[in-house]
Amino acid sequence: MGLSLCPNLRMVNAGGTIKTELLIGCGNSRDKRIHGREDTPKWHNLITLDISEDCRPDVVHDLEELPYPFGDNTFDEIHAYEVLEHTGTQGDWRFFFDQFAELHRILKPNGMLIGTAPRWDSMWAWGDPSHKRVISRATLTFLNQAEYEKQIGKTSMTDFRDYWKQDFQLVWYDETERDTFKFALKANKNDLSGHGDNNMEQGESV
Repeated sequence: MGLSLCPNLRMVNAGGTIKTELLIGCGNSRDKRIHGREDTPKWHNLITLDISEDCRPDVVHDLEELPYPFGDNTFDEIHAYEVLEHTGTQGDWRFFFDQFAELHRILKPNGMLIGTAPRWDSMWAWGDPSHKRVISRATLTFLNQAEYEKQIGKTSMTDFRDYWKQDFQLVWYDETERDTFKFALKANKNDLSGHGDNNMEQGESV
């Protein structure tokens, strides 16, 4: 898997300070696979998290154990490469929303959740015996409040707004690789009534 450019990512945050980043499910890799156009594939104030002490992460924690050991509004970016599909259970919508709510909590306003997962039509999506669920562009639709307003009563989209109160906006995705779905979600926090402009970009790999 090569590096990818996400135009929405910036090396310096809105406050003019160098950003803080979290890599969850780091394993033995510390590669930054997705970065912005004005950024470099280097981490800024990186904290790593993994379930295994053998991977020597900064924080040892099981991603299925909520809450996560970080304060509110801690990170500018969270990176999750090939890890979210190893957590939860397909059809367990409560854990799905609880986990994304926790990621939303520890992100700063307008912070970014950047991830990769097997494409829903990849042989690896369910071919890997350790995969528990599929993360797809359709899945992420349920995290965006504007999508509920647009679709409820008009499509088959289930209304989870009684449970899901946060708001993630899909601002970039890339499905050009055969087996990999890449995405970037922005944590809308300041004004949930506006829900962002709901625009997104199809990315390009380099």
